[in-house]
Amino acid sequence: MAQTKRFILSIDGGGVRGLIPVRILETLESRLSQRGVAAPFHQIFDLMAGTSTGGLIAAGLSAPRPGGTAGEAATTIAELRSFYERESRDIFQSSISGRLARAVSNPLGLFDESYDARPLEKLLKERFGWTSMASGLTRLVLTAYDIEKRKAVFMTNGLEENGGRPDDYYFWQAVRATTAAPSYFEPARVENLTRRGEEALIDGGVFMNDPTMAAYLEARKLGWEADEIVILSLGTGRAPERSFAYQDAIGWGALGWMQPSKGVPILSIFADGQTQTAAYQAERLFAELSGVSYFRLEAELPPEAEDFDNARPGNIIALNGAADRVIRDNTVFLDEFADMLTSHVNAAETDAAEADLVHAA
Repeated sequence: MAQTKRFILSIDGGGVRGLIPVRILETLESRLSQRGVAAPFHQIFDLMAGTSTGGLIAAGLSAPRPGGTAGEAATTIAELRSFYERESRDIFQSSISGRLARAVSNPLGLFDESYDARPLEKLLKERFGWTSMASGLTRLVLTAYDIEKRKAVFMTNGLEENGGRPDDYYFWQAVRATTAAPSYFEPARVENLTRRGEEALIDGGVFMNDPTMAAYLEARKLGWEADEIVILSLGTGRAPERSFAYQDAIGWGALGWMQPSKGVPILSIFADGQTQTAAYQAERLFAELSGVSYFRLEAELPPEAEDFDNARPGNIIALNGAADRVIRDNTVFLDEFADMLTSHVNAAETDAAEADLVHAA
């Protein structure tokens, strides 16, 4: 009998740049279809992990669709692509009246979030309904940070270190939390369904923009052996040529580092630095661990395409171009990985027990 393999999908944060991993998943879906595999991704990946926009994608592919048939995910790859190319404009925009009001009361845009969270919350409620993470169609990890308790939060439907069940959250609120990037959206007030209390959470990108290590540790808590694990880590693009000039930075002060008109430099640098570090550490660590298979795909962006909230048509074209280049440059790998997934899906027997996922809300 062939050894059981556990496939993990990890997706970085990056706002509208989430279009890039969606495009990679789209081409992977097409390759699987060519091989006769029509299974949804929640039946292909044994665990998905996401931060911020990556959390939205992972949750969309893992949550049950409200009112849908059994096993139908909340979103398809095609719907996710449509969201980033079209609907994201409604999320990342301010009304004329809102902009005028802010221009009078807050001319530098330093003391208010850039965007009203209500359109995002409306969309999340429509997509996810009121199902909880315990009802997920596969294992899932989303990152967030509790600003009141000052701790990292890993929202999951897996297991705790002691083997118990983790705290449960509504899917839409969990996604709202992991996408609550400071200065872009206000913190999320979410219900902890297990503890029957509320938590104030912000984007997990403040400490873990690349959630690969969270995914790996979650897999180990589930009892998966290192040599079973295959990780596909998808970035949302880097703009290495975008720099913040020294002469500009020395005059910013505390508020300038958070200024939206400059692309919120401190958040951009935090996210980029953590992503680079996590990818480097994962590559070195998994190379030394016996049997762990780790694959990372990342795109290179033009400097103007790095902003999390740039949903203008011209930038969507640039992001699609970056995704096209990643797909083109990794054609052989994507074919080989599709072959691996096909073998995984078509395996007559595995050593894995069926996932015990129940609705705990």
